[in-house]
Amino acid sequence: MQIEYTGRQVTITKALRAQAETGIERIAKILGKVTSAHVILSATKYRQTAEVAIKTRLTKIVGVAECPNMETSLRDALVKAETQAIRARKKIQAKKRQPKEEKVTAEPQLLRPRKPAKVAAADEEAPSAAPKNGNGRGKEIIPVTVHSFPASSPMHEPHLTRSTDSVALRPMTLEEAVKEAEFRDRDVFVFRDNEGGVKVLHRKRDGKMELIEAP
Repeated sequence: MQIEYTGRQVTITKALRAQAETGIERIAKILGKVTSAHVILSATKYRQTAEVAIKTRLTKIVGVAECPNMETSLRDALVKAETQAIRARKKIQAKKRQPKEEKVTAEPQLLRPRKPAKVAAADEEAPSAAPKNGNGRGKEIIPVTVHSFPASSPMHEPHLTRSTDSVALRPMTLEEAVKEAEFRDRDVFVFRDNEGGVKVLHRKRDGKMELIEAP
């Protein structure tokens, strides 16, 4: 397993590397085969931020923590990533245990009353049962077939999930934001530049990245 380290205003010591490798190996035992891992350590005047991103063939997890001490930040980030790994594993196991019949969702069909025999019988009996007027002629009875439909069509509520993978926690340049969006495999990535302006990277259908600057 290849682990990539990025230090921003931080010197990545052997102790930090050993701490990160131990935590990532523990997470790899939970998820199975890990394809890549990226540890980003950044420091500002008052903040020490650690971010651990781990990718597998089926999922990707990101743990971010911020503390006054870098060792504590890295430890908390690894704990958050491990918690996400446990949830992802339980979700995959539950999906595998689900019966095949429940995985196939059949489209709802409209139920219509099937009464062709009664309609035909009513049509045959109409002339004899029709009341006659003074001229000996009966009123013509036209059979009507009534179809019943649901009172209201079912409406599916939109499924919304909250994600922090598409938002940068620290200011970065445009080049750093593009690399980060590629690494996180995100079509939309929100970040702030060094001046504090909000910008959005959006991948269009042709694969090109589009920069959107908030007013």
